Amino acid sequence: MNEKELYRVWCENATADPDLAAELADIRDDEEAINDRFYRDLEFGTGGLRGVIGAGTNRMNIYTVKRATQGFADYLNQEYKNPSVAISYDSRIKSDVFSKAAAEVLAANGIKVHIYSELMPTPCLSFAVRRLKCQGGIMVTASHNPAKYNGYKVYGEDGCQITLRGAEIILDKINSLDIFNDVKSSDFDEELAKGNISYIGQDVIEDFYQRVLAEGINTDLCASSGLKVVYTPLNGTGNKPVREILKRIGITNVTIVKEQENPDGNFPTCPYPNPEIREALEVGLKYCREVKPDLLLATDPDCDRVGIAVPDGDDYALFSGNEVGALLLEYICSQRKAKGTMPENPVAVKTIVTTDIVASICKEYGVEMIDVLTGFKFIGEQIGFLEAKGEEKRYIFGFEESYGYLSGGYVRDKDAVDASMLICEMAAYYRTKGITLLQARENMYKKYGMFYQTLYSFTFEGESGMKKMDEIMTTLRNTPPTEIGGLKVVKFEDYKTSVRKDIITGQESEITLPKSNVLAFYLEGGSKAIVRPSGTEPKIKTYLTAKQPNLASAQALEKKLCEDFSKNFK
Repeated sequence: MNEKELYRVWCENATADPDLAAELADIRDDEEAINDRFYRDLEFGTGGLRGVIGAGTNRMNIYTVKRATQGFADYLNQEYKNPSVAISYDSRIKSDVFSKAAAEVLAANGIKVHIYSELMPTPCLSFAVRRLKCQGGIMVTASHNPAKYNGYKVYGEDGCQITLRGAEIILDKINSLDIFNDVKSSDFDEELAKGNISYIGQDVIEDFYQRVLAEGINTDLCASSGLKVVYTPLNGTGNKPVREILKRIGITNVTIVKEQENPDGNFPTCPYPNPEIREALEVGLKYCREVKPDLLLATDPDCDRVGIAVPDGDDYALFSGNEVGALLLEYICSQRKAKGTMPENPVAVKTIVTTDIVASICKEYGVEMIDVLTGFKFIGEQIGFLEAKGEEKRYIFGFEESYGYLSGGYVRDKDAVDASMLICEMAAYYRTKGITLLQARENMYKKYGMFYQTLYSFTFEGESGMKKMDEIMTTLRNTPPTEIGGLKVVKFEDYKTSVRKDIITGQESEITLPKSNVLAFYLEGGSKAIVRPSGTEPKIKTYLTAKQPNLASAQALEKKLCEDFSKNFK
């Protein structure tokens, strides 16, 4: 069917949600609006669904959610006997509605559902899957996207986001379904009464807290350290768990950003609730200028990522995800070594777009470093590989540049509850030594060198934008640049064709990671440029690394790299 035919079908059938019916009526004479909503199905990628909330096949709504869930249910019933699924959701618009819609489909397909009774963070979903021995999980969230978005992440029985194989099978099953005629559903309250749907108990939440607390190294120092914190959950799920964990380790001088304390999917004071960007932290920074804390913490709506700011003269400096991750790795390694708690043959994991300073830190402490594709599920997968060999305790830390961290194997996704605790503990420890986090960062760069990394996103909206992104990636792949910012490209990696080429010698070798649409350009002197399309947003992301002896020269080089490489995205 074409877009107009699909529109008519939806007008006739999408009657369960009055918001959708009203939207469909409003766009009756708007051909462009109809086309945008129906020109494609909302893509079910390796992580699930993510898109703008609204009517149509290219939107997040109860029908696209139910269709995806039917595909997931068919997969689970094919792969397992008597499967069960855990469900959680964040503060976004219709997150609770979508989570209940998913539960109704699963229950109608004979699948037992365990659902949190209130919004809970992504790591709590991963934990519940493993703790309750489920075969799958669903987290309703769009992470840090603007308020108009929502999403739906699918998890496997290992607590990681679904594997590439699983995602492909689920997608095939979804594609075979008619959105209105092939989806089984039931009534939530009736299934709850029958016991086919049940609420996840406080015992599971308490077990999660205990596992997070077990990751502490110097938590005994926190209560007497005098650490002062401002915290914002950015109107998301972190409010209760982060505050509870900080209280339990003795961090009691915590000021909450009131405007961003309670759940609110409209995110009225931070249109982009992303701790990576300064705009999301502006209200918190105003508090900092009044309260004068040692640290500002900000967790994103589903509380799997955390950003920080620290005092810098009369103002506050934001740290990047690379800097926080590297500082945590250095802290964990140094303290576990000092206390004699470092495991034999320790392992740290990072994504290929994450700072290369990790290699130097790992070398200093005898830690094996593993590089994986972008996406925290690949870090979780490495923990699973270790667990399968009975070596899970070898894993000490994993992180990605986009502010996601995890220090233990109790969950298989990034955890801002764990990270918030460790960041506060680290700050408290250094405070007792008379060292600020700003000084700790400088000490790290003096020790290992300056790796200055930046991320740029180029947005391409709509159908034409998708085509433009494909064209850009094809051009860079087929005719890669020979130099960037005046530096020669000495090595080129194409993760889609699995080919690594040494430009100097002409020698080619195989990349053994799974295929992915990622290109990497290694430059003389140790600098680097990596480019990939986002898996969740209509963006191409570029990661630039300028390796120089000091910050000033690194920033100058990065500027040249940016100006030159950005020409590819015009």
